Amino acid sequence: MPAAGKLHFLKFGTFAALFYATAALGLIAALGDLSANEGPAGRPPAVPLVVHDPYFSIWSFTDHLAEDWPRHWTGRIHALCSLIRIDGKAYRLMGTPQLDIPALSQKNLTVLPTRTIYEWETPEVGVRLTFLTPVLPHDLDLLSRPVTYLIWDIWSRDGASHEVELYYDNSAELAVNTPNQVVIWERGRADPLVWMRIGTLEQPVLQKKGDDLRIDWGYAYTAAPQTEDLRTVMSDHDSARRGFVETGTVPNRDDPPEPRAAQDRWPVVACAWRLGSVRAEPQSRHVLLAYDDILSIEYLGQRLRPYWRKYFAHIGEVLIQAEKDLPRLLAICAEFDRNLMKDAEQIGGKGYANLVALAYRHTLGAHKLTLGPQDEPMLFSKECFSNGCIATVDVTYPASPFFMLFNNELLKATLTPVLEYAASPRWKFPFAPHDLGTYPLANGQVYGGGETSEEHQMPVEESANLLILACVVSRLDGNTHYVQKYWPLFQRWAEYLEEKGFDPENQLCTDDFTGPLAHNCNLSIKATVALAGYAEMCQQAGKMEESTKYRKLAEDFAAKWVHAADDGDHYRLAFDKPGTWSQKYNLVWDKLLNLNIFPKEVRQKEIAFYKRQLQPYGLPLDNRALFTKTDWTVWTATLADSREDFDALMSPLYRFIDETPDRVPLTDWYWTNNARLRGFRARPVIGGVFIKFLEYPELWRKWSAVSAR
Repeated sequence: MPAAGKLHFLKFGTFAALFYATAALGLIAALGDLSANEGPAGRPPAVPLVVHDPYFSIWSFTDHLAEDWPRHWTGRIHALCSLIRIDGKAYRLMGTPQLDIPALSQKNLTVLPTRTIYEWETPEVGVRLTFLTPVLPHDLDLLSRPVTYLIWDIWSRDGASHEVELYYDNSAELAVNTPNQVVIWERGRADPLVWMRIGTLEQPVLQKKGDDLRIDWGYAYTAAPQTEDLRTVMSDHDSARRGFVETGTVPNRDDPPEPRAAQDRWPVVACAWRLGSVRAEPQSRHVLLAYDDILSIEYLGQRLRPYWRKYFAHIGEVLIQAEKDLPRLLAICAEFDRNLMKDAEQIGGKGYANLVALAYRHTLGAHKLTLGPQDEPMLFSKECFSNGCIATVDVTYPASPFFMLFNNELLKATLTPVLEYAASPRWKFPFAPHDLGTYPLANGQVYGGGETSEEHQMPVEESANLLILACVVSRLDGNTHYVQKYWPLFQRWAEYLEEKGFDPENQLCTDDFTGPLAHNCNLSIKATVALAGYAEMCQQAGKMEESTKYRKLAEDFAAKWVHAADDGDHYRLAFDKPGTWSQKYNLVWDKLLNLNIFPKEVRQKEIAFYKRQLQPYGLPLDNRALFTKTDWTVWTATLADSREDFDALMSPLYRFIDETPDRVPLTDWYWTNNARLRGFRARPVIGGVFIKFLEYPELWRKWSAVSAR
């Protein structure tokens, strides 16, 4: 196991060769590598299928792919359908069309960081369907491409040959907010592909903002290599699906592209293949499912394009390149998945590796990568099923370990929109902002008092968050070049914390669902750690006097904290509330960054106490209620000095993931006594589960180095 120890300023080498070493493998050879035995066992609450951003985000909410329709993370149906005929008999693979045919027997489901793999069997035939989403964080071109590959492999299991036909479709629901919206469709070519697209007639680009919304502008594309055995059609769902069940192909004529509602006979775009005689050697077919949103985010009045437009003039070019890259990406993603899962299991066990696999696409899919006003990368988060805010600072903070681990440029891309806003004349407060608006409109803070009042703000929370994140950015860069542009902001926020940070007034923190709290001990830790981080930034920048001042201030705060928060065998929720307790997850940075301002005995005493507070499904957030936060649980467990204590705090969380009756994309707020959802789902903060990697400098350097190739 890599040794835990001090993380010095990182000197990045090259690690990319590891992922590209097998890029020359052929398509079939690479597909054969997609074994369902690559990952640990576990039952995801929901399974990522096509997950790119808050709008293009499709999941299965069931154990078997043919139990229900795939759904958008909000729960609305985003119908994907797959059928197969084996020796003339039809079966369902995906979705629940109203057809009198059975589901094929599903044998395996494996969720890996970049792939989800389903396997089915009959005595005669084996089938594998892989959802490949090559969102590799070190490659912003790949990360920003809105393309997922659906790859079917079919082979004979009994030594005989079998006649096989295969079918896929998706409905117009992918391109509407509500199914009563009117859609149109058309087809075209992007050699060697044939594509079909569907979208709304109205095209209300960036006209809506909110939480429980789906995109209703742009176009959903379905593309496949044009081969002799492929037939495509755009028609009503019943004609396409029944035609395949009865004949093994689809109608030979598209419905006229007359506008009609997405729910009016449910128009679909469909592909059908006649594979002919299938033997032991697997036969493979695939489609590319993509979404062109045209414009992605409105930022301070300027409409931003998706980041892939830096590399491609239009979506047709994306599809052509994606098709060309498929054999290479299969090999690269297989290697990426193997290495990430291996490292996760090594440091945290199979349960932790399973969590990492589930969290990977989830984290990226709660963000949107755009081209900023100067063509710089800007990465915007969405508070999914929370309040719909965009670029929320206290969401970026818990999500940040993902970006710290994989690509510091992405961490900067989450900070730049906020820092540019905070540096503008519009932001007049001495503390940091909370958000930039309501997704997808980042036109200024809407939370609490917005830009007009200090009421219901998070002044200590957000100021400390940004100082800590800036410290890590500078440490990873090995310089302060990025933060120098915004130095007056960081200085102002450090001065604010100097005055207000140690004993916070009655105010909200990131756990705002618990209400405002005065004298918050965990918030005091955050302010103290942030000042130590600012002292380190000052030292890097050659500001030695300021560095000495703020280092001493942080040390003084920490010494006072140990006495003021002490409650015998643990530390309090609030300085003035004896007999209370809370998770001190903010203390993790003192350990991971080796700031060493708090005695290690503080962590040790807290961990010993937490082990006695465990419920069947986790450690409560504090003494006031039995709910907890998934992300903070991993941060708190990472405070432990031993693997045994880490496992003790994490095992109930793994049990929650396997047993929760609420089948939705992973929540970060649930009840520890009964595993029920308390609120939230599919939020960016799940990126915080990657924080355990940051405990091991060797692993942190290894994975960060990929982005420096």
